[in-house]
Amino acid sequence: MEWYWVFALLVGGTLALMSLGIPVAFAFFGSNIVGAMIFFGGTDGLVQIARNSVDSIASFTLAPLLMFIVMGEVLFHSGVALKAIDATERLFTKLPGRLSLAAVGGGVLFSALSGSSMANTALLGSTLLPEMKRRNYHPDISMGPIMAVGGVAMLIPPSNMAVLLGTVSQIPISYILLGGIIPGLMIGAVHGGYVFVRCLLNPGLAPPYDLPPMTMWERVRPFIVYVLPLLSLFVVVVGSILGGIATPTESAALGALGAVIFAIVYRSFDLKVLHKALLESAKISAMMLFIIAGSATFSQILAFSGATQHLVGL
Repeated sequence: MEWYWVFALLVGGTLALMSLGIPVAFAFFGSNIVGAMIFFGGTDGLVQIARNSVDSIASFTLAPLLMFIVMGEVLFHSGVALKAIDATERLFTKLPGRLSLAAVGGGVLFSALSGSSMANTALLGSTLLPEMKRRNYHPDISMGPIMAVGGVAMLIPPSNMAVLLGTVSQIPISYILLGGIIPGLMIGAVHGGYVFVRCLLNPGLAPPYDLPPMTMWERVRPFIVYVLPLLSLFVVVVGSILGGIATPTESAALGALGAVIFAIVYRSFDLKVLHKALLESAKISAMMLFIIAGSATFSQILAFSGATQHLVGL
């Protein structure tokens, strides 16, 4: 079979399964089974892809991924992240599209605390979207910034996607984590600038409304109390890597421990919060590990069939 037919069969089959609504991991495994039957010698190939799948996730380099997920889930379910988002919102009282700007600013902030686009989008969607709807914000300027800023969490460390990419591509995770800081901040700034200009030119997208009068201290105090201390988590995670004090795995563990400590300090931590955070972390971790196993095996089958080498050559 020519390599381009192999490529079309495997990649096209995976995309077709995804388009039918099948989860990404199982779409990969569906194509993997077909590829194993054709290129790995029938049923013996199924045993081989099972072994390859286990080998792809039995890696210590994936430990930071799990720790970063725990870190974000603890902050999310304890409500500490919600307080930080509310504190950020108070800073935008006089600007057009203030709730959308708060979504961008809060999204960038939580990106530095969670590392998860899903957690980021869930938090902003549950806290700011209902208020935007109540204030008659246009969907473009309400859902748009929330969905867009979720992508920033892929870049700004701690980033689950950076750990995933580093593991799959065999690139040092610390390099990818540090390399995402400036692009992530640049994208966040562009999102904020776009929202500001659109709402300035067309106020109907985000109708202005009066707020209860607040002194400058009342606006700034929540930011000092709930946001600035949390940024120390970002400093610990990134600073420990930059300074060579800790490996990515150790810095992720420090971040998870720091999230628990902050939740306790803010009196938002109990066994119920811990149970919920660990349960959700397990669900997300399992999903991501399935995707890693499926995609790693998928790339191995493509390489074994010769399609990868021919595509690179082309």
